[in-house]
Amino acid sequence: MVLLGPAKGFEGIKKVSSEGYEYWEARELMPLLGYKEWRKFEGVIKKAMVSCKASKQDAKYHFVGATKMIIIATGTPRETFRNTEDYRLSRYACYLIAQNGDSRKKEIATAQTYFAIQTRKQELFEQLSYQQKRLLIREDVRKQNKKLFSTARRAGVSNFGRFNNYGYLGLYGLSVNEIKAKKKIGKDNILDRAGATELAANLFRITQTDDKIVKHKIIGEQLASDTHFIVGRKVRKAISDIGGTMPEKLSSEEHVKKLKSQDRKLLMK
Repeated sequence: MVLLGPAKGFEGIKKVSSEGYEYWEARELMPLLGYKEWRKFEGVIKKAMVSCKASKQDAKYHFVGATKMIIIATGTPRETFRNTEDYRLSRYACYLIAQNGDSRKKEIATAQTYFAIQTRKQELFEQLSYQQKRLLIREDVRKQNKKLFSTARRAGVSNFGRFNNYGYLGLYGLSVNEIKAKKKIGKDNILDRAGATELAANLFRITQTDDKIVKHKIIGEQLASDTHFIVGRKVRKAISDIGGTMPEKLSSEEHVKKLKSQDRKLLMK
C-alpha cells in the first residue's frame, strides 16, 4: 500500500525524546491533517483529549503541553521571537486526533484509514505466539540493518564489521566477540539467537542511528561509528531508566532458522 498525505509524512515527523519515547509535535502534525488555523486544530485536540479520558486513559501522558520559540519577523536588524503553544503527542493521541477531525477533509480521511490499518496490524500481531513475534521482529531488524549499512556506506564507512561493533559496544557494553562468548552462541549471529525483547532494543538502536546519520549529515567512518556507539549507549540508558534487563543479561534462544523451518508461512517477504 502506498501511503499518501499524512500517512506518508506521519512517521517522517516523529521525534524521540532523550528517554527514548516517541512523540509528535502538534504544530507539525496540523498541516498534514489539512488544518491551517491553530485555533481550529486545537479544538480537535481538545475533543481528542475528551475521547482519551473516556477510554480510561490519562490524557496528561498522551497530550503533553509544550511551548516553542518561533521567529515572527525576519530580514530585520533584529529577529523577533515569541513563545507559541504546542503539544507533544503520543501515537495514541495522534490516532484520537485523526478520529475527531473533520472527515470531509481528504487528509483526515486518509489518516483515519492509515490508523485503522495500523490498529488491525497491531491486533493481529498481539494474536501471534511469542516465537512468531520473534520471527517477525527479526525480519524487521534485518531490513533496517540493511538500510543502515546503505546509509553508512554513503557516509564513508567501508569497515562494516568495525562500524557494527561500535553499535554493540554502546548497547551491550561489550564487543561482538565478548557478547557471543557471554551468551555461549559460538559463531552464530547475535541477532539470530536474540529473543523478542533483545531484538526490539537492537531495532531501536539501528533505526535511530540511521536517522541520526541522515539528519545530521554525518560524513566519515569514525564519526559514523562514534554515532552508532552514542545511540547504542542512549538506548542502554533508556533500558536502565525504566528498570529493564540489560541485553547482555538476556538469555540466548533457539536459532531463528529452526523457527523458520517450523513455520515458513510467517516469513514476510
